[in-house]
Amino acid sequence: MKKKIVVLASGSGSNLRAIINSIETGFIKNAEIVSVISNKKNVLALDISKYYNIKSLVLSNKNKSRQFYTSQLIQELDKLKADLICLAGFMVILDKKIFEVENSKYKNKIINIHPSLLPKFGGKGMYGLNVHKAVFAAGEKESGASVHYVTSECDVGEIILQEKVNIEDCKTPEEIAKKVLKVEHKIYSEAINKILK
Repeated sequence: MKKKIVVLASGSGSNLRAIINSIETGFIKNAEIVSVISNKKNVLALDISKYYNIKSLVLSNKNKSRQFYTSQLIQELDKLKADLICLAGFMVILDKKIFEVENSKYKNKIINIHPSLLPKFGGKGMYGLNVHKAVFAAGEKESGASVHYVTSECDVGEIILQEKVNIEDCKTPEEIAKKVLKVEHKIYSEAINKILK
């Protein structure tokens, strides 16, 4: 039986594409993406899922409380019976409800990729280019990416995998972003393999 992966995405889907490539090349063994769920319509992640004939769903979080949205998401995830849920640029912070006892099946089943060396440059407002701007402003000589378990607090779950990259030659936050993205694509698949084994 193939392990079922659900990817939650809100944007360009570059990490989604990297996971698909890893499955297609056999780097991630014995797994398939059964669904891509986005909180936004008209995003590239949905185009990617369509291109690869992966089922997708738009579950908008507009005008919904975090708790209500998370309840709706749990209903969908329950139907999909996922072995692993991968956040790939998913811009919704999940309510702690998903980590409560009645939903314990999701404990250590939800992972995220973050574009810094956590615990540095994590937490509220730290996503996308904001992270790289903060890293650049701090004059860091290295950055990187971290794959971690998702918990009820932002970016503090146990780190599964982390990789550093030298950014001394980067002259802008955008240059840092480019370097870090390559690391993200590599270690997300490695982390998925590690968990599914």
